[in-house]
Amino acid sequence: MTPSNNRLRQRTAHCLAIWFGAGLLRPAPGTWGSLSALPPAALIAWLLGWPGLLAGTLIILAVGLWASALYMRDTGRHDPKEVVIDEVAGQWLALLPVATYWELYPAAFLFFRFFDIAKPWPASWADRDLPGSLGVMTDDIFAGGYSLLACLLLVLIIGY
Repeated sequence: MTPSNNRLRQRTAHCLAIWFGAGLLRPAPGTWGSLSALPPAALIAWLLGWPGLLAGTLIILAVGLWASALYMRDTGRHDPKEVVIDEVAGQWLALLPVATYWELYPAAFLFFRFFDIAKPWPASWADRDLPGSLGVMTDDIFAGGYSLLACLLLVLIIGY
């Protein structure tokens, strides 16, 4: 790989890891990362429905593992607060049951932020014990999974 290709790969990974700058916003970069995940999720859901959003979530998960690993390697820091691609993956997972019900996006956002901050087991285990980018991404996937269940329950209660 040429130096210019390596530099492009590094810049791309960094840009994705901080989700195009959302992770640099203060305070609460995780909240900004989750908020910035909503518009592209809505666009994907509008164009492709929940299956498209599921595919996007899986892609973001894979890309997030790569991008956050490269970012952490380059900065020498473990789980830097500005890395928010993990919030994007978790937020998109949370949105699956409400993918085309945009009026329920605020509830999915609040559920995800609650579970991401509270980190009920096994999210706390993943955050604490899994190494590198696997730990960075996995705790948010667990939080997204809990939020998905909460959104599914909400949809069932409302009767959508």
